Amino acid sequence: MAAKDLFHDAVKRALEKDSWTITHDPLFLSFGGVEMYIDLGAERIVAAQRGNEKIAYDPEEEVIVRWTM
Repeated sequence: MAAKDLFHDAVKRALEKDSWTITHDPLFLSFGGVEMYIDLGAERIVAAQRGNEKIAYDPEEEVIVRWTM
């Protein structure tokens, strides 16, 4: 596994501040017999608002994960 570069922690904090969830640190991939690591894996829940109603939607599970009035 490669060493983290100078910007790794700064990028990770910036993603988290922008409401991203770090899912893998690092993310391991294997494709066509080649194995590699990517610095970070991240996801963000899609959210919507209508009037005072707010929802968050998990696109992978296809469910509403939070409902706030």
